[in-house]
Amino acid sequence: MSFRPLYGHHPLRQRLTAAASDGRLPASLLFQGRRGVGKQRLGLWLGQFLLCDRATTEGLREPCGACQHCRYAERGVHPDLHWFFPRPRLKDGDASTDDVKADVAEAVAERMGDEGLWSPPPGTEGLYVATVRALVHMASLRPAMARRAVFVVGDAERMVSQEGADQAANAFLKLLEEPPNGTTLLLTTSEPGALLPTIKSRVVSVRVPPLTPADMDAFLSDAVVERKFARTPREELLARANGAPGALLAGDSMSAAFTAARRILEAALAPNTPDGTAERIKAAAKQGVAGARGSFSDTLDALTLLLHARAKQLTLSGHDVDARRTASTLLFVENAKTKAQGNVSPQLLMASLLTSLHQTLNP
Repeated sequence: MSFRPLYGHHPLRQRLTAAASDGRLPASLLFQGRRGVGKQRLGLWLGQFLLCDRATTEGLREPCGACQHCRYAERGVHPDLHWFFPRPRLKDGDASTDDVKADVAEAVAERMGDEGLWSPPPGTEGLYVATVRALVHMASLRPAMARRAVFVVGDAERMVSQEGADQAANAFLKLLEEPPNGTTLLLTTSEPGALLPTIKSRVVSVRVPPLTPADMDAFLSDAVVERKFARTPREELLARANGAPGALLAGDSMSAAFTAARRILEAALAPNTPDGTAERIKAAAKQGVAGARGSFSDTLDALTLLLHARAKQLTLSGHDVDARRTASTLLFVENAKTKAQGNVSPQLLMASLLTSLHQTLNP
């Protein structure tokens, strides 16, 4: 199995490969953009380019796709193209690098086994301390096959800080600041506001925009994608994706998250009456009583997208004041996401968030 081709982002790809060919590509990059626009796939594509033999010797502006490095990279098995993304916490709290590598290899194989299309990880998964330690250790080693090594770290905002893990965190920050020669670090995030400030200050941010309608049409014309969504009208798929093809792969978990997020937004917009207050109380009570991560975190992700869409619609309809109010509430949601990483009650956290949303959206 191989990755699906990378669709879209052509101007950005050209800038990145030109910078790499000219020796101007920063050693630590952060791809940020909406969830599902293809940031990790772009990072893996750039990693393939950096490892490609012909790209470096012949001045190509994209991977050749034919050399051994490209073939291995496209199958997700290149020993010098390392891909990390949120995973369940390993049972051994002091897992070794080999344990982490085995877990990651299994996870990559699962993603490749689904014909190179994968759904976003649930909120219960993260980049835990054992993973960070393994990454730092692997970056200290010489490349196994190529002349350089590339690390793609997806959903970097899921990097979980733990008490007593300062040594691992500091080592990772030092790695970002001064990667070994021939090492490139490519981080991605859909929630830059939830990313640790110490990480943001050590990387060069690159915005990854949504796909154009033409690029979305090309993605939906991919034979594997067409087969996967054969029963859904193309117009509906385009509307659901809104330039982010990964949004189509979220499955039932994100559908439930959007349903919950719409209920929360409706409760926040309800008037300041006994009935409106009751709606907000019910919306908060529907959150789980334990485990703030997981479905609750997915709901907050969906709420962020709904607020973005509402602000955009208000702007287009000329309601600039309401649009600014809506946009300002995104900070409340980002703060709630940060708190949700800890041992908090989702009900209490949602009650506080609903109060802030209601007061801002209904002045």
